[in-house]
Amino acid sequence: MSRIAATFHTLSQNNRKALIPFITAGDPEPTMTVLLMHELVSVGADIIELGVPFSDPMADGPTIQRSYERALKNHVGLKDVLEMVAEFRRTNTVTPVVLMGYANPVEVMGYQRFAVRAKECGVDAVLTVDYPPEECEEWLENLKQKKIDAIFLLSPTTPQTRIQQIAKRAQGFVYYVSLKGVTGAAHFDLREVANKLADIRSYVSIPIGVGFGIHDDVTASAVAELADAVVVGSRIIEVIEKSAKEDVLMNVSNLVKSLRNAIDKVSIKHRTAGIKR
Repeated sequence: MSRIAATFHTLSQNNRKALIPFITAGDPEPTMTVLLMHELVSVGADIIELGVPFSDPMADGPTIQRSYERALKNHVGLKDVLEMVAEFRRTNTVTPVVLMGYANPVEVMGYQRFAVRAKECGVDAVLTVDYPPEECEEWLENLKQKKIDAIFLLSPTTPQTRIQQIAKRAQGFVYYVSLKGVTGAAHFDLREVANKLADIRSYVSIPIGVGFGIHDDVTASAVAELADAVVVGSRIIEVIEKSAKEDVLMNVSNLVKSLRNAIDKVSIKHRTAGIKR
């Protein structure tokens, strides 16, 4: 069983939902990334999504774009990100790590070389925003050979035919984008999310994580009522961006701890009511 599958299995057995925080590797500086990863785990992260800096992050809003710019100014590239995961793995062999990024850095490195190195470093899954499922068979085959999960995005506008295609290829979990547009948007319609997740679940048997627009305890709790995992990115990056370097760990820790508590209250409520989700 993969680390991701094992994590969701354990959470399900305890009627809990996953918290998946996102940070950009190399932001605010390279030496802090692994420290941040360990801190996220210590305050309740179940899976870590680690952004690979890229110069043209078309799916991301201004906040995450700026984090990529900062990381690139720190000369952090894909090879460095893999080394950071390897360093993290020296003391944490349990928490899954998902790389989130774009096709270009992978293609520069080469599919096979990337898959081999990612496996060596302890990467569990890769979410490549700009690889459509029907056009990335070679990429998926290289990941499959190394038992690295391929994570795919679904959105409010994804048609059923595309959901079916992704259901056949996705592993680990699928990531539902709760908003039309880029990361960092401020509002989503909870009823629309609930309706879309019901539709997705008629095709997808693996866990579903929901991200985009989750910026506080209220939205995290609301999404935890519906999804298997809550993904938080831009809000964490905002805290990093606004914090003095000496306060980054503490401020991120406080935010993620608060989100964890909000999500866990949903689980407690359901256990109290005798409802198993």
